[in-house]
Amino acid sequence: MTASPPLFIATSDLAAITRGRAVPASEEEAVLRRGVGWVPADLAITSFGEIAPNVFGSVGDLRLLPVPASRVRLPPSGGLPGAGLCLAEQVYPDGRPWECCPRVFARSALDDFKQATGLDVVASFEHEFTLGGLRPTAPFSFERYRGAEPFGSQLLQELGELGLEPENWLPEYGADQFEITLCPTDALQAADRAILLKEVVRDLARRHGRQVTFAPLPDPDGSGNGVHVHLSLRDAAGRPALYDPARPGGLSELGSRFAAGMLNHAPALSAITAASPASFLRLRPHRWSVGGIFLGERNREALLRICPTSSLGGGRAAEQYNLEYRAADATANAWLTLGVLIRAGLQGITETYDSPHPWPEGATQEDLAGVPALPGSLTEALAELEKDTVVADWFHPHLLDTFTSVKRAEIEHVHDLDPSTLCEEVSRVH
Repeated sequence: MTASPPLFIATSDLAAITRGRAVPASEEEAVLRRGVGWVPADLAITSFGEIAPNVFGSVGDLRLLPVPASRVRLPPSGGLPGAGLCLAEQVYPDGRPWECCPRVFARSALDDFKQATGLDVVASFEHEFTLGGLRPTAPFSFERYRGAEPFGSQLLQELGELGLEPENWLPEYGADQFEITLCPTDALQAADRAILLKEVVRDLARRHGRQVTFAPLPDPDGSGNGVHVHLSLRDAAGRPALYDPARPGGLSELGSRFAAGMLNHAPALSAITAASPASFLRLRPHRWSVGGIFLGERNREALLRICPTSSLGGGRAAEQYNLEYRAADATANAWLTLGVLIRAGLQGITETYDSPHPWPEGATQEDLAGVPALPGSLTEALAELEKDTVVADWFHPHLLDTFTSVKRAEIEHVHDLDPSTLCEEVSRVH
C-alpha cells in the first residue's frame, strides 16, 4: 500500500515565495486544527534569501493555521513522490490573527468592503510565464502550443483535478512565453489559487525537466510576464454592479468611483503589485503592460482596462463586464495585491474623488500624452507608498516597515548589476 505524502503547510511571504513546513500524513487532520509553528522574522526574508532588518528579531512565535479549502495534492511522477500543499494564515499561539499576515490583510480588506458596500468581489488572476527548453517558434502559434506538449495538456488536467478551474492556456507573444488563466471566483479564493497555480506550474515543469520563471522581465530587451487581476462586483442577490450601458464605457457610477480609488493611489499601489527591482523595467510604454495611469476601453496599456464583452452564444454584457488591473506581476504577494486594490476601490467609493474619464478604444498616443506615468523604479514606488498616508494607514506599522525593508534589501542586492544581469537574478528566484 502506497503511503500518503506529507502535507506542506505554507504561506506566501513579502517576496512572494511560498514558504512553510511539512507534516506527516498521519498528523494532517490534527494539524488542520492546531497548525504548525512559525517565526515572525520569517516575514523579513528577501527573495534572495537574506533577512532584511526588521522589528521582530529572534523573539516571538506564531502558528501557520491551515485553510482547509486551499488544500491540493500534487501527483507523483517517476521517482518524485506526490505532495500535499495547503495555504495557511499566520496567527498567534492563542489563535488570534497576526496583524502582519498577508492573507489576513486581504481577508480584512474584503470584509470591510462587504460591510461598507454590501457587495462581494469576484476576481481572477491571469499569469504569464516563460518555459525553458523549447525550440524557437512563432508567437501565438499552434506550433508553439504543440511544442510545449505534453506539458500544456497535463497542466490543464492537473489544474482541473485540483479544483483550480482552468479557463485558457495559450502560447504568448514573448520567446518561450505562455499564459494560463483561471475562471473568476470569490476574490480571496482567487488569490489563494494564484499562489497555488505558481507552485503547480513549477512542480509540473520540474517533473518535465524544464526551467520556468514568472519573473516580470527575463530579458530586458524581450517581452515581460505580467499578472493581470480581473475584478467585478456583485450584490447580495448575485447581480453585477459594475455595468451600466447608459454611462461612458458601460461603467456604472459605483464602478467609476471604485476605479477612481485605484487610479488616485496607483503610484503607491505599484510598490505592492510590482514588487521587484526588475518590475519597473516592464512597466513602460509600448510594452503592452502599462503606458500610464488611466482607465481605457480595451486598451492594453491602460493601468485599468475595461475588458470587452461578447454577445455570442447569448452572452450578457453585465455578467461578463470587469475591470483589469495591469500593473502587477508574480513577484508581488497575491494577497497583498488583492488587499490594496480592494482598499483603494473602497476609498474611491467612500471618498469624493473625481470620476475618471474612460479613454475610448480609438484614443491615440497624442490623446494620452498628458496621462500621468507610474513610478520609474521600485525605489520611486516605495517613496510614493510612504508618502501616500492613506495607503500606508491600511497596513499595520510592522507590516509596512517590514515590507519596505525587504524591498530595499532586494534593491541593494542588485544595485550594481546591469539590466541584463539584474533580470537574470530576479528570474533565478521567481
